[in-house]
Amino acid sequence: MSKLNPIDRRRWLQSAGLGLCGMSMSGWLPAFAKQIANDPKRSRHCIVLWMGGGPSQTDTFDMKPNHGNGGEFKEIATSVPGMRFSEHLPQLAKQADQLAIIRSLSTKEGDHSRGSHLMHTGHPPMGLDQYPSIGAALAKQLVARSATLPPYVSISPTLGLNQAALGPGFLGPKFAPLVVGGTRIGTPAVATEAEGFAELKVESLRPPDKVTPSQMASRLELWESMENRFLANHPGETSIAHRSVYDSALQMTQGDAADAFNLSDEAEVLREAYGKGNFGQGCLLARRLVERGVPFVEVSLNTSSTGGLGWDTHSNNFESVASLSAELDAGWATLMTDLQDRGLLDSTTILWMGEFGRTPQINGRAGRDHFPRAWTCVLAGGGIAGGQVYGRTSADGMEVEEDQASVTQVLATVCTAMGVPPETQNISDIGRPIAIVDDEPIKKLLA
Repeated sequence: MSKLNPIDRRRWLQSAGLGLCGMSMSGWLPAFAKQIANDPKRSRHCIVLWMGGGPSQTDTFDMKPNHGNGGEFKEIATSVPGMRFSEHLPQLAKQADQLAIIRSLSTKEGDHSRGSHLMHTGHPPMGLDQYPSIGAALAKQLVARSATLPPYVSISPTLGLNQAALGPGFLGPKFAPLVVGGTRIGTPAVATEAEGFAELKVESLRPPDKVTPSQMASRLELWESMENRFLANHPGETSIAHRSVYDSALQMTQGDAADAFNLSDEAEVLREAYGKGNFGQGCLLARRLVERGVPFVEVSLNTSSTGGLGWDTHSNNFESVASLSAELDAGWATLMTDLQDRGLLDSTTILWMGEFGRTPQINGRAGRDHFPRAWTCVLAGGGIAGGQVYGRTSADGMEVEEDQASVTQVLATVCTAMGVPPETQNISDIGRPIAIVDDEPIKKLLA
């Protein structure tokens, strides 16, 4: 915060307090979105669609209908000749020309916690370095100096599984994600309002009803004075980081930033098209955040109605995956259409993934188990050449037969699609220069 004389500081704080009342963004937001889409320096965004528990590739994007491992689902044609998806993804099938399906992803982590860390950071959880998630690393590169919203937002994550997987690592708390609607294992994700839509809130974005703007301004002035005194007596990176986090949180309470989280502003028909659950409404929130310049958003479809990891289908795989696929299809397909209608799809890279795949073989409980050896992720949107399949698995789905891909190649592809060189280095907390991703992108997938 710049130094102001007492009178100017008081006026600024009063204006900030008045800004808490909020103003409608409806008049200038479409023009702002168009400006973002046309400005390559400020227009790059990434939305990760995270499928916690490990989604079954065999029942979504790499079907095996002519083999015993294929299971109950039928495959359907898509908008791309020869490319076929599950019958439970009909809307995405119509958008296949915008999707790049990687059917040859192969990793070595079959544990939920370790797999989540690997897929988010490109590193297994080991060693002294606390590696940042790809969300934190890209947020650092793409955040605008004038931003009032956090550069990295995580919607409906599973809390407590592996916080380091989503964290900023050695980049520090300034690039930690703002968590919206997080749930814990054992707690169902479906928390609905009276009208039936899932409720995704950030707490304390507004002052209590009885606190007037002038009172809020006085409180902020007192807080600033105390913070300045503390920093003067306790200099150091930790104190500065603490102040930075609080400054960022304070900025969100001022003016229109908090309005991004008010989904009731949207037409009910559009909210229904996204889907009423946490994932569908999370995808809608992701669009609203991208529209306001947030560079990185992750939306999770990861918790079942019973509170388990939704895609962790060791039993009852087909009923569960059918239900999850319906949520995925509505939310993801509507998100791409909505982004495209607003001129934002070409500047927004989308990555669909989980921590691993699931066994092609069906176990004795009509389920599929953990399987990192040969599975699928999907890219779409800005910088991605859609309408193609990369890699191939064997007829039984057990092995990669062509163009094996690694997690670091996938993350390097995302970085490149967003205009961020994957070799860009950050300095770790022990003084080591570390690249965002130490690998090359898959060039065939780049537009």
